[in-house]
Amino acid sequence: HQHLPEVIGHTGHQQGNAVFSTSEVRTVAGSRLAGLIGDSSQAQCYHHQAIDRLGDGLVISARDSDGVVEAVEMPGAHFVVGVQWHPEETLDDLRLFAGVVAAAREYATERADL
Repeated sequence: HQHLPEVIGHTGHQQGNAVFSTSEVRTVAGSRLAGLIGDSSQAQCYHHQAIDRLGDGLVISARDSDGVVEAVEMPGAHFVVGVQWHPEETLDDLRLFAGVVAAAREYATERADL
């Protein structure tokens, strides 16, 4: 992880006192996340650390305007998407939850057919 105030020079990602900051995140074209939320989304952020090195098999699927990694995913996996923001804080990001539900439904259907 990286401590954001030291890396990007400001504390805009975490205002403190449980106040969320809004940050535009841009998705990587062709990523699963882009398929769910489009080219960009207004993300509700409340973090002061970010990904420094990706884990094995993970790829970046979104960054904010500072270049901070805001989302990762694992291509080829059934459904592995991780976001750094709080999608439960905005109606726009219900699309992420719809994607999880759709993937779970698809997985259940595949398992039932075995």
